[in-house]
Amino acid sequence: MDKVRRAKAATGAGPDDEAPEAELAAPAEAARLDMGPLSGLVGYVLRRAQLSVFEDFIKCFEPLGLRPAQFSALVLIDANPGRSQREIAAALGIQRPNFVAMMDQFERRGLARRLRSDTDRRTHALVLTEAGKRLLGEAFEVVAVHEQRVTSRLGAKGRDALLNLLARL
Repeated sequence: MDKVRRAKAATGAGPDDEAPEAELAAPAEAARLDMGPLSGLVGYVLRRAQLSVFEDFIKCFEPLGLRPAQFSALVLIDANPGRSQREIAAALGIQRPNFVAMMDQFERRGLARRLRSDTDRRTHALVLTEAGKRLLGEAFEVVAVHEQRVTSRLGAKGRDALLNLLARL
């Protein structure tokens, strides 16, 4: 739990698990420039939003030692125990060699294990260890604070609308 407190403190979240008053960092330099047609390009605006959200996410998760892709991988492994590296990597859009390196890190940290498949000895079934499950539990507490901060900028209806629109892409 100490890691969770450090993660919340890193972003200014109080002990009551509320998102801090401060908003996500807005790119101050860009706000002063005329962005020309860039501000009307979906890809550009989406990328700028992603950078803002990921900056906050990375700051929140630093005390847990997790990056966005690692958090996502732990979530999928937990939700789909016994699935192969190939399946998890494909679902996340992570190239196989990069996912293998990530799993190596998880194993070194004692967060996940690769088990030989009963049906195909060439594949590995992935499972979280107890330590991985504990860390993921802490991560869900931190992501709730992060999501609350993002939602505070969009409003609940705006967040839902954004998720629905992004799901179309």
